[in-house]
Amino acid sequence: MLRRMILCGAACLTLAGCDALSGAVLEACAVPDVEQARANLGDVEQYSMAELSAGMRDGAFSSEAITAAYLERIAELDDAEDGPQLNAVLSLFPDALDQARASDEARCDGGDVGALHGIPLLVKDNIEVDGAVPTTAGSTALSDNVTDRNAPLIQRLEDAGAIIIGKTNLSQWANFRSTNSTSGWSAVAGLVKNPHRLPYNSCGSSSGSGSAMAASLAAGTVGTETDGSIMCPSSANGVVGLKPTVGLVSRTHVVPISHTQDTAGPMTRTVTDAAMMLTAMAGSDPADAATAEADAQASDYTAGLSADALKGMRIGVMRSQVGDNPAIIEQFDAALAVMEAQGAVLVEIEDRGISDADQEALGEAEFLILLTEFKADLNAYLATTPKAVTTRTLADLIAYNTANAEVEMPHFGQELFEQAQAQAGITDPRYLEALKTTKRIAGVEGIDRLLRENDVAVLVSPTLGPAWRSTLGDGDTFSGPSASWLPATSGYPHLTVPMGGIEGLPIGISFYAGKWSEGLLLKAGYAYEQASNKRLTPQFRTE
Repeated sequence: MLRRMILCGAACLTLAGCDALSGAVLEACAVPDVEQARANLGDVEQYSMAELSAGMRDGAFSSEAITAAYLERIAELDDAEDGPQLNAVLSLFPDALDQARASDEARCDGGDVGALHGIPLLVKDNIEVDGAVPTTAGSTALSDNVTDRNAPLIQRLEDAGAIIIGKTNLSQWANFRSTNSTSGWSAVAGLVKNPHRLPYNSCGSSSGSGSAMAASLAAGTVGTETDGSIMCPSSANGVVGLKPTVGLVSRTHVVPISHTQDTAGPMTRTVTDAAMMLTAMAGSDPADAATAEADAQASDYTAGLSADALKGMRIGVMRSQVGDNPAIIEQFDAALAVMEAQGAVLVEIEDRGISDADQEALGEAEFLILLTEFKADLNAYLATTPKAVTTRTLADLIAYNTANAEVEMPHFGQELFEQAQAQAGITDPRYLEALKTTKRIAGVEGIDRLLRENDVAVLVSPTLGPAWRSTLGDGDTFSGPSASWLPATSGYPHLTVPMGGIEGLPIGISFYAGKWSEGLLLKAGYAYEQASNKRLTPQFRTE
């Protein structure tokens, strides 16, 4: 582990000693000094995570130079009064540069500790990271939630050498407080802006992770999803997003909504970067029963990424999920043409994967599951927080929000909190039946059936329409059909890759398939990405 550790050789036993030896050690292992590394680096926003890693291995860059460059971009684009003020970054760890220096010195002392050695990341602020920064889920009720513990997924990233430099803003409580919420708003940090067009929404609930990644405020970011919370902000901000199979990545020490649907995942510049992060994040956790198979299923997801991966691959085109927006249809058809040119066999599927009756049943079942599990899971989480956190139950939070409505509820209410509080609990027969309903409709009779009956490996559709103008107090205005629902409710993986843009606003294309198919999705997405190159560079337009 590199966090808050200075490792510069066996003779270096104190911080002062490290300072004295640091120059000599760095010179001995060809890590350039900060000034030279910054000159070599140039504009950090031009690099992928893989390119930054290669530059450090080759001795051209240093983690300290890279981290300093990202911190400068955060100050310029997220904080400065004369900048776009994205509000994407909620907090920074004060020891970020110390971590970076330790990473450089550790590289000298013993070589790379992992594939992410020295790579600066930002993490959604519903995920615990050991250090002086609280995990707030965007609420002032958790302002004292400094737990001094790492979520296992964070520990895995740090064990692979990553540096967590800060926390990203989010839709408060991961967008599960009100039916009229505005994505990207939290009481702690305000509204996240879309770096492509600032008045437009960054979607959610991983709003800050999407905005920060698009604006290159870190080499990679981590988001979480229950239903669409990685996919939508990734698509809306023009980045790669991966929602893994539920159970591939630990949820321990992550502020929960639903143990049936919650998962964390990478949000990155490229598919390769997402594969690098997922390789580090995936694995079993004894404290999270859902991850029992993760060690057996996890792999090096960068292995086998090839520009030729689409050759001969049968792709199911979910034509019923395209919608009627001519601009989206045009972009999607162009993406299909790219895949076909790469040798993919396209199979048109008019079947939505779900009947009208089942659509209603799935919606009701998912809602009941989320309400029931939110109450149970959040109460269990709050019971583990430090004594300084006085809101120990969902009922306490409801009372806190009412007492602090001017801060916590200036734009929308807490009707989802209240509905969740009214649920009977996880032994309720209606809830147990709802669990069976979602797995049957979304999984066995949904995605699994579509793949089997059409003899295809992967399903594709537009992820969502472009972002909408943010209107606090008036909720969200989603456009186009969403690809998130069936993968979210089945617990299956889902990858979105930039597909282009409409009036300067990005849109993504979705790849999804059955349980544990992350490797396949990444291969398909990588081949499409390499052939299409549709990532948009943010312009920070004010209209």
